[in-house]
Amino acid sequence: MPNTLKKIELLAPAGNFEKLEIAVHYGADAVYLGGKDFNLRNFSGNFTDRELEEAIRFAEKHRVKIYLTCNIYSRNHEQDSITAFLERIGNIGPHAVIISDPGIIFQARQIIPHIDIHLSTQANTTNYNAALFWEQQGIKRINLARELSLEEIKTITSRTTIQTEVFVHGAMCMSYSGRCLLSSFLSGRDSNRGLCSHPCRWNYAVMEELRPNEYFPVQEDRRGTYIFNSKDMCLIDHIPELIQAGISSLKIEGRMKGINYLGSVVKTYRNAIDAYIADPTSYSVRPAWHSELYQIYHRAYCTGFYFGHPDDKSDHTLNPDNTHKGKIHSFIGKIIEKRDKNLYLIDIRNKLLPGDEIEILSPQGPARQTKVLSLTNEQGQPVDNAKPNTHLLIGIPIDVYQNDIVRKL
Repeated sequence: MPNTLKKIELLAPAGNFEKLEIAVHYGADAVYLGGKDFNLRNFSGNFTDRELEEAIRFAEKHRVKIYLTCNIYSRNHEQDSITAFLERIGNIGPHAVIISDPGIIFQARQIIPHIDIHLSTQANTTNYNAALFWEQQGIKRINLARELSLEEIKTITSRTTIQTEVFVHGAMCMSYSGRCLLSSFLSGRDSNRGLCSHPCRWNYAVMEELRPNEYFPVQEDRRGTYIFNSKDMCLIDHIPELIQAGISSLKIEGRMKGINYLGSVVKTYRNAIDAYIADPTSYSVRPAWHSELYQIYHRAYCTGFYFGHPDDKSDHTLNPDNTHKGKIHSFIGKIIEKRDKNLYLIDIRNKLLPGDEIEILSPQGPARQTKVLSLTNEQGQPVDNAKPNTHLLIGIPIDVYQNDIVRKL
């Protein structure tokens, strides 16, 4: 019987050009990124107009799509600037622009009618009538609200023809679809305008009125803190259900995360999606996928609202004791290029010594363990230890590839 499953898109974050290259290397079908203005991650590096043009050329060479974020809620004084921004974007030509503000959608339909509009999760789309409304407004895709269950998502995809996109991995905002005022009040940085200071992830203590200066830490138990829920989402165990729900795109959170996180997560979800599409009848979740997602820094994993309330349906498969985990491996850097047989130029981010046991994360197959046989500068002179932010030649007895991640065991 032929396999008729539709191949779902894997959408990855790209906070800068290096992260774009890593996302593409590890198998993303599309990336979302921001320009220097009007997006919700002002501290992720982002792209100038010239860099955007280069990013689009790079992505198209690798048959990857670029979605540009313009998802702030704008103010009166910004309208002319947004008009100018959209005019520039029309000339640059990303595959889609991600918008949440109806006013910006109104402008975009007039200024860039040739570019698809994707509706941000911040628009809080929670039902099929809302999806039909946005479809009539010319929206090509909706990033559905994180608060929806998988059954609700199935209803939306079955009663509309619009593309749907959902988050499957990464940090979750503690307010409705991310429209949070906490950062504005506690640090004066508006999260709805790209300046979030992430106070939902700070450590807190409480003080009882009649016991001044007696501070009690706020800690999570198996049912959460009941104040903020700072778990991370992880749906690696539920790829079949997501694909069968008719979703168009699976989105990874993390434009401000590092390339070690990005490489690990994109690779894992790429491998899982491809395994299920290739042979759904014999598909099973592989322990290596759990191990890979476990080694990156993360909060306790859960499945969000997909299968009920997070406190009731938390999935602790990856971290049974439900504590903060990660950094089991030390991120060392990435491979820049091959120089000779078993000799590679490496971009060093953390300390490395000759003789160290390392592992290489390539797009296919499990991470491979090996040993540093030699460490020299580009002139061939031995180096006793590799310091961060340097380029050195590393001798290892296996074949690796440009942009492979290197970690110390």
